[in-house]
Amino acid sequence: RATVKTPAVELTVVGVPDYAAAERATKTLVGEGIAAIELCGGFGVAGTARIAAAAGPNVAVGAVRFDGHPGLGGKSGDTIFAG
Repeated sequence: RATVKTPAVELTVVGVPDYAAAERATKTLVGEGIAAIELCGGFGVAGTARIAAAAGPNVAVGAVRFDGHPGLGGKSGDTIFAG
């Protein structure tokens, strides 16, 4: 976890090994008052939906999109991490 603060925005970056850990991190961030979450391209549609559900209706959730992520061997996180 790392945080970068500028006069315009505070950016918190959290690395996670799987969707379940991302859901836990999301709940922590929401508890800290985060307003938006941008997911990396490794999150597929199902993973993004899981994080949106964990975040709740008051937090904007978006994702960089790759149908097959180059860092995941051309696969979606949905294929690797869904479970």
